Amino acid sequence: MLRFSGYNLRVFLVLLCFILISGAGWGQQTSSPEIPANPRDLKYPELKYDPPKVGRYRHVLSNGVVVFLAEDHDFPLVNVSVFVRTGSYLDPKGKEGLANMVGSQMRAGGTTTMTAEQFDEEAAFLAAEISSGIGDTQGSANLSCLSKDLGRGLELFFNMLKTPGFQANRIALYKNQVIQGMERRNDESSSIQAREWARLMRGDSHFSTAWSTKNSVESISREDLMAFHQKYYHSGNFIFAVSGDFSTGEMLAKLEKVLQGWPATGEKVPPVPGPQFTPAPGIYVVNKADVNQGRVTLGHLGSMRNNPDYYALTIMNDILGGSGFVSRLMTRVRSDEGLAYSVGSDFGLGIYYDGIFQASFQSKSATVAQATAIVLDEIKKMRTQKVTSGELERAINYRVEVFPRIFATAAAISGTFANDEYTGRPAGFWDSYRARIRAITAEDVLRVAQKYLHPDRLVFLAVGSVDDILKGNPDKPEFALNKFSENGAIKRIPLPDPLTMAYPKE
Repeated sequence: MLRFSGYNLRVFLVLLCFILISGAGWGQQTSSPEIPANPRDLKYPELKYDPPKVGRYRHVLSNGVVVFLAEDHDFPLVNVSVFVRTGSYLDPKGKEGLANMVGSQMRAGGTTTMTAEQFDEEAAFLAAEISSGIGDTQGSANLSCLSKDLGRGLELFFNMLKTPGFQANRIALYKNQVIQGMERRNDESSSIQAREWARLMRGDSHFSTAWSTKNSVESISREDLMAFHQKYYHSGNFIFAVSGDFSTGEMLAKLEKVLQGWPATGEKVPPVPGPQFTPAPGIYVVNKADVNQGRVTLGHLGSMRNNPDYYALTIMNDILGGSGFVSRLMTRVRSDEGLAYSVGSDFGLGIYYDGIFQASFQSKSATVAQATAIVLDEIKKMRTQKVTSGELERAINYRVEVFPRIFATAAAISGTFANDEYTGRPAGFWDSYRARIRAITAEDVLRVAQKYLHPDRLVFLAVGSVDDILKGNPDKPEFALNKFSENGAIKRIPLPDPLTMAYPKE
């Protein structure tokens, strides 16, 4: 007689059930579709997807504030986001870093009725995530909480938005942390590359390159924070995106209540200024002697998002370097030559002013020049040769097939439409997007490449051990960085003092 322990008995019963279930199909003939010999021969049904209509989600409160609501009852959670018309472009001269500090300390510094510690404790008790921040051209704040706690969560959230406390000890802590971060500005080649590339593209007089300094941060007072908040944080500058487990009618009533008595009028934000600067083509290098790889970016100004060639430029860039492992740059620089782990391109289409076209990679110091030559060669080929039918089909199919991801969740729906409202994207953009992408031809790609890619305007920036980069690969002396400059000139950019951002005089 067999004897089983408790564990062995459970295992035996599970196996017995599996055998009995499997045996139910014994003796039956099953048919399955024939498996193709090659994965490329797999056939899929045509994707059927209709994007959501903005009118279903857009609401206007009695004070004129626009709200996008998307219900989702799968989980008992609610997410509230607000887009705020503000940004660091509004920093007064000499107070660089003010907007960033306001965005941080609105959440970290408590409110006029709760200390920072009390606010943190209650948010933690509710398991609510509450955050705020301010970027270059937009402020934001977010609340995520259980739907059962939404009432109190909204009270905390709007208490933060309306009456931040800007607690003194939290401000002091923030300043110390920011200044400590400044001291490391020249430590990483990636941050150096981003900073110097911005200067080469935008100049030193644009807000996007107005770096905060030790002096500017230390000069910011609590009164400065309060004045900035009072000036720009009023409901007339808000657009809301709300998603999750709620009913639309009840949520509208809650928002009406919490916004009651908060006027939607106030100072209108000025337009975002564009840079008054023209990049100067040439070869620029920054010495970072303690690294064995060079970071390279090359490019020039791009265009605007409202450009009628938006769709053709998107496909062109995907084929050149924007589509990962199947792009031309990745195929040649990484797969064929093994010169870089990651390489790609981006054709920037700006909202307020021209974006930036750039191709970037990181390669061993000795092979920087060779990899640069290949990237430049591929840019020139885009202007002289039509893309293949396979490349075009792959790029178009990718854009069409990933399109539903834009609206994959309720949060994505409300957030996308709120962002469109904030940036002024034209109505119907998403309705016609796929048709416009599908209409792109090889002739369109060649035309926009010839019109918008300018090899003669390229700015080259390399960050790394300059001596090693300039030595190049002795086995391939035909590749040299100075060959990419008309007169062979290479301009060295010195590292600035990280606390003052003052550059050594040449």
